[in-house]
Amino acid sequence: MAYLDHIKACNNANLSRYARFRIDDHAVSAVRPEFATALIALGPDFVRDKNGEYGFAAHITTLEHRNQALATAVASLRDQGLIKRLHGEKFDIRNCLADAPLCQLDRFAMPYFGCRSWGVHMNGFVRKPDGIHMWVAHRAKDKPTYPGMLDNMVAGGQPTGLGFRQNMIKECAEEAGIPEHLSQNVLPIGAVSYLYETDEGLKPDVMINFDLELPEDFIPHCADGEVDRFELLPLAEVAQIVQSGFAFKFNCALVVIDFLIRHGHLTADNEPSYCELVAGLHRPSNC
Repeated sequence: MAYLDHIKACNNANLSRYARFRIDDHAVSAVRPEFATALIALGPDFVRDKNGEYGFAAHITTLEHRNQALATAVASLRDQGLIKRLHGEKFDIRNCLADAPLCQLDRFAMPYFGCRSWGVHMNGFVRKPDGIHMWVAHRAKDKPTYPGMLDNMVAGGQPTGLGFRQNMIKECAEEAGIPEHLSQNVLPIGAVSYLYETDEGLKPDVMINFDLELPEDFIPHCADGEVDRFELLPLAEVAQIVQSGFAFKFNCALVVIDFLIRHGHLTADNEPSYCELVAGLHRPSNC
């Protein structure tokens, strides 16, 4: 087991299994043929072109039309059992942050369409006389995704209508009970990206990451039921957990590795795969 195994695990997608999904001239995502076949069978809103690529029919021309077509389609596919469940929260579909949203889609439907999602992740830490300690979250055992696994202190998807910093401060309050006079000190430190394949489809995702240094007397508490407990661990112990197995939720391990690099715990002198790790945390996108 090595740190690099987490990079490989998060970039496991076999793109030969997928066909492009386009919106106008934008290749925004990729779908499995069997899912695309079910989508086409719903009616006239979706089509397959002569190149074998999928997209909206010619009469679907605006963001509102696309949203309605998608909402109707995912509800029907959920009723058919092809989509396992829906979340109710909408994510923007766009290739680049600089692009205006082309439409919105239910959060849990994003992988079926292979659309890029953005999220926010935060490593909360405390400086003690013996070095940095990191707050680690234990996900609730009844959580529908990755129950019981380790997680970053705070994380969440990026919904329509919020800025990243605004969303991060909101998640700090909801997930860890961090008051705004502390959470307003979150420091944006970059992003991590990957291309992951699940049972549902593709996740070409980007995590916008933050650090938050917390006072030693602050004790987080879960306000929304998604975390069983928080644990403050020496950074070397967190590093050992990541290096030795897959106790962390798959993408959260990448956020920890990024922290270990930026705070000098992993260096070119002590980690043979240092250059591969640095490059692997930032999978190139089409932007």
